[in-house]
Amino acid sequence: MKIKMGLALGGGAMRGLAHIGVLKALEEQGLRPDYIAGTSIGAVIGALYASGVTPYIMSGLANNLNARSFYDITPPRKGFIKGNNIEQLIALLTKGREFKELNIPLSVTATDLTKCKLVVFTEGKVYKAVRASISVPGIFIPVEAGDMVLVDGGVLERVPTRIVREMGADIVISVDVGFQGQHKKPDKLTEVIFQAFEVMELEILKHKTVQSDIAIYPDVSNIDATSLEQAEECIQAGYKATIESMDKIKKLLSIL
Repeated sequence: MKIKMGLALGGGAMRGLAHIGVLKALEEQGLRPDYIAGTSIGAVIGALYASGVTPYIMSGLANNLNARSFYDITPPRKGFIKGNNIEQLIALLTKGREFKELNIPLSVTATDLTKCKLVVFTEGKVYKAVRASISVPGIFIPVEAGDMVLVDGGVLERVPTRIVREMGADIVISVDVGFQGQHKKPDKLTEVIFQAFEVMELEILKHKTVQSDIAIYPDVSNIDATSLEQAEECIQAGYKATIESMDKIKKLLSIL
């Protein structure tokens, strides 16, 4: 019986580009996840990969896109960014697919503010779910769906290890690119919001049981979470951390 490998890709804004390096390293060793669960930027990278976008293409996009061109600024009421431009880009890159049409089973998390609970998307349009998952409170306008008001899944679960385990994974590899306890002094409002959100995430994480078999922590502590300028450095950090864990991954895959 084939061992099923699940990949849990966590949130961390632009630091999540390290997920691309993780996927690149796994592919080079002939390893491909059977399941993916993603939160926030992890949902973006997971959705693209499950749609057939290679790490090579993702790397090219990250290094050449102008992030500002996708920030449709709006007068702040529920958020500074409408998110329509980013949603359209994700729709284009995922070819407008529904979850059932993906190459790899995918789950995407978001947080419902009205019922104070985690929402896990496994059906419908992928880009719609991803748009909800990236809605950092105070930055992006929340997504309203029925009676739900959806924001970033990292509010409740920064790295969705439990979700990918429940999908059927025998082995869970988690990738945590979030804040680990050291911020530089914020210079602008967006940094204040991001940093406050990350402090909250870290505190919640302290009280959760780690459910992954192998945890990968790319060294992205010096990466600006709000900018694409260090995209390649971030990708390489993910690649390096995964290569360093490769022996453990292969050993675990061989003994189960």
